[in-house]
Amino acid sequence: FTNALVTIRNRHNDVVPTMAQGVIEYKETYGDDPVSNQNIQYFLDRFYLSRISIRMLINQHTLLFDGSTNPAHPKHIGSIDPHCNVANVVRDAYNMAKLLCDKYYMASPELEIEEVNGIPRGALGSLPSLSWISGGLWGPPDPSPCSPCPQNAMRATVESHESSPRLPPIRVMVALGQEDLSIRMSDRGMGVPLRKIERLFSYMYSTAPTPQLGSGGAPLAGFGYGLPISRLYAKYFQGDLQLFSMEGFGTDAVIYLKALSTDSVERLPVYNKSAWRHYQASQEAGDWCVPSTEPKNTSTYR
Repeated sequence: FTNALVTIRNRHNDVVPTMAQGVIEYKETYGDDPVSNQNIQYFLDRFYLSRISIRMLINQHTLLFDGSTNPAHPKHIGSIDPHCNVANVVRDAYNMAKLLCDKYYMASPELEIEEVNGIPRGALGSLPSLSWISGGLWGPPDPSPCSPCPQNAMRATVESHESSPRLPPIRVMVALGQEDLSIRMSDRGMGVPLRKIERLFSYMYSTAPTPQLGSGGAPLAGFGYGLPISRLYAKYFQGDLQLFSMEGFGTDAVIYLKALSTDSVERLPVYNKSAWRHYQASQEAGDWCVPSTEPKNTSTYR
């Protein structure tokens, strides 16, 4: 049974990039339609969230019952690390992104990490840690809350400081509170306009050129699934991923996780008539006076 689960898991390793490529081809064929985009976003959110849950169960079962233990992590309970050092997870995600960034741009910004334990009692002065899934914050083949943040920060920093002799560092703050463990990653990548923030979480949108499957090597960006799926990883355990950007300066990506494992209850989609009605929704006329989503090209009026 365990071998069958391993086969099933490995067979579906490429589901995320394959689906992303399908979304890209759909957009190229049928164009950009707000109603279809809304339905695709709703379907993929629920599809990927179910996939996250299934793969977590498969990984946990295979690690517990395959008859072997990981000598590097003897205290792990399957894939669960009871004392996960969040700063080390961030460093691992940074190092993975650094390899890609150095490959594509021949340069990468440095990482600066600051840790704050805001719990007044108990482990006073200890570094922020939590009970978490080993590799669940980052790791192939799927992105997760931490993995796309350093990739996006590095790409924005390098591309916006091409002529600078020294790249500004990526600064990370890890803060542990009574309820939440928060990770803030700040870059000096010149930021994005406010109107584009929500689009960054759309599977139909990417700021990078579209890569092709089978072109060799792992793409740094372009499929459009990094941020939305990473937010799903956070939401799966009642957390969240939010972006706060100042155009012309940089962007802060903040990951919220539950500090207590008892609060990290999995969040799963429910399939009922309410879910079906989401696919029947039609776009109604807006009840607010708003300008066009794209700024006008003033050169055409000269």
